[in-house]
Amino acid sequence: MDLLANLALGLDAALTPTNLFYCFAGVFLGTFVGVIPGIGPLAAISMLFPITFYLDPTAALIMLAGIYYGTTYGGSTASILLNIPGATSSAVTCLDGYPMAQQGRAGVALFMTTIASFVGGSIGIVVLSLFSPIIAEYALSFGPAEYFALMALGLVAASTITNASPAKGLSMVILGMLIATVGTDSQSGTARFTFGSMSVLDGFGISAMAMGLFGIGEILSSVGAKRSNKIDRESTRFRKMVPTRDDIRRSWIPGLRGSAIGSFFGALPGTGPSIASFMAYAVEKRASDTPERFGTGAIEGVVAPETANNAADQTAFIPTLTLGIPGSATMALMLGALMVHGIQPGPTLIVEQPSLFWGLVMSFWIGNLILLVLNLPLIGLWVRMLLVPYHYLYPAIVVFVCIGAYSVRANPADVIMVLGFGVLGYALRLGNLPAAPLLLGFVLGPLIETQFRRSMVLARGDFTAILERPMAGSVLALTAVLLIWTLVSAILRRRRRLAEATDA
Repeated sequence: MDLLANLALGLDAALTPTNLFYCFAGVFLGTFVGVIPGIGPLAAISMLFPITFYLDPTAALIMLAGIYYGTTYGGSTASILLNIPGATSSAVTCLDGYPMAQQGRAGVALFMTTIASFVGGSIGIVVLSLFSPIIAEYALSFGPAEYFALMALGLVAASTITNASPAKGLSMVILGMLIATVGTDSQSGTARFTFGSMSVLDGFGISAMAMGLFGIGEILSSVGAKRSNKIDRESTRFRKMVPTRDDIRRSWIPGLRGSAIGSFFGALPGTGPSIASFMAYAVEKRASDTPERFGTGAIEGVVAPETANNAADQTAFIPTLTLGIPGSATMALMLGALMVHGIQPGPTLIVEQPSLFWGLVMSFWIGNLILLVLNLPLIGLWVRMLLVPYHYLYPAIVVFVCIGAYSVRANPADVIMVLGFGVLGYALRLGNLPAAPLLLGFVLGPLIETQFRRSMVLARGDFTAILERPMAGSVLALTAVLLIWTLVSAILRRRRRLAEATDA
């Protein structure tokens, strides 16, 4: 009964005309900003943050939250149509979404993405509503050793998210971790591998890397090449966007799995939607009977990460609001919006500010419904982008990418970084090396280093102390099993191919 009363209180707060307006404004702006390559939630919220100083706290948080999960919806559009992630969490959607667009199924991919985003967001809201205190307490029990073990598992899983060999995947993960060491050491304050340059003291930008590897790399590899335009005007009609029964059959279980993974990782401080989407993709590829389909336009490769990152967007508010621990820079801005209004986030927030907390939760339902209604009619408009001749389209893409890269940190060097990572992405394509594991290694590299050093300090340099912790030891054992299984499977596949070649 308490839950029903809280939901009724939240619905009453969310349905006020003012809060409805700011909810619509947030998701509308988020959708269109998300479509622009690289501008993502952090840049959008940073630009609009001063507006919230003059708003009611509930309206301010509802608008900022709408921008946050609205950009996730919009970010998948650029990933599917242009192979340029609108946000970092949408990078893995490129792997199968873009091949679907090349096969003339961009409308189906966008349709399923919209539905998957709504389902993932809805499940994340349910988890946020029902299990907020429990998940907060569980997440708080995670120490540095547990985070290190989870991230080690993520890095090993990252080596399997493409069709390349495990050796190539692991080498790309390591390269990503090495690139992430450039900048200021977070614990000692020492500059590492900066060679005296002030521009890289903060390290390389994640947005610059994602846009360079996937976007500029794609442009460099396709400029001058003849592109067969597989999109005709008939394919932009709504009936051509409806998924087949086979698409639906293949999607619903990955969608549920992705939502569960996203809900879990979103609730852990310091992880968030990017890691959730990569993990969901890796799990689906492992669970599939036909893993070779992934990377060639598998619908599961689109649905799983999209449900995961949207579920994580919702549950990311659990540690932020109930523990006062932001899981990302975007969540830190959410905390800032509360503190500007004199509200202290933490375990007492739900009790002291029930109207704000539950009003925000119920606004998620309203915002997701608005996004569903807003995005489905726009699918035809986005697909028509592919009808534009590519020699007109790619200069505009480069301009948007450069603007997006600069807007994130207002650092001109980020534009040069985008171009540099674009050349790297082009070189990886020539060498048939996967870019996605490199990106995840870059994301997880600083986190795993920080958590490992913290756990070593607490264990006084004794690594066996980590293995003796039940959760950390179990996850590391699972990581070792996964690594061995990956290597053995690769060896067996290679022997099978050699035997088939010999028989032929």
